Amino acid sequence: MQPIISANAVHKTYKTGKIEVHALRGLDLSITAGEMVAVMGPSGCGKTTLLNCLSGLDEFDTGEILIEGTTLKKMSDNVRTEYRAKRMGFVFQFYNLLPVLSAVENVELPLLVSGVKPKDARKRALEVVEQVGLGRWAAHRPAELSGGQRQRVTIARALVNNPAIVWADEPTGDLDSETADEVLSLMRQLNKTQGQTFVLVTHDRRIGDLCDRIIRMRDGQVTDTGHATSVDVEPALAYAN
Repeated sequence: MQPIISANAVHKTYKTGKIEVHALRGLDLSITAGEMVAVMGPSGCGKTTLLNCLSGLDEFDTGEILIEGTTLKKMSDNVRTEYRAKRMGFVFQFYNLLPVLSAVENVELPLLVSGVKPKDARKRALEVVEQVGLGRWAAHRPAELSGGQRQRVTIARALVNNPAIVWADEPTGDLDSETADEVLSLMRQLNKTQGQTFVLVTHDRRIGDLCDRIIRMRDGQVTDTGHATSVDVEPALAYAN
């Protein structure tokens, strides 16, 4: 089976004045459609850079990244932007919700930007808000919601376009343990029922324990990959948020 995500010999260097930071150093990886994968490793190892490069949010220097069999470097900026809007969803640590919009308005926004008719966008948004257990709070603004509820809105927004891939960067980093567990269970449930591929960048070992596989990184390279029970995770990282 062809992987939905693959990276071959990917290099990424950031340059600030005379300083060069080699964020990715010839990185290789492969992710199968429907997998829920945790990318783990110490701070500064390149996890977020990897997510940004794989999703087309950031450029990389050399190597090849293929998403659903298409080479990212062959896509123009406009094509890549359109592809992200239609085939990808994003969940961030700090929600990135618009405070003046209600929960359902935040969720429907990607559809409206993509040209979906307002009536159809609202119907779909309400369906997904209900799916993540927030039907009663659809008309509430972010300030009226708890941290866990705001993250559920973020997840609903990521899922509203029926993406093939959902990217998440430290999705539990701003949540207490109990709320984090609820959000993780929701993402795992959605992964199982919807069959979407989830790639989660995290320090939180609880995420790794829930995933099909952990991709372990250090110094811009993949050092290990396998099931949570078989991948070596440093004790200091085991339950860090």
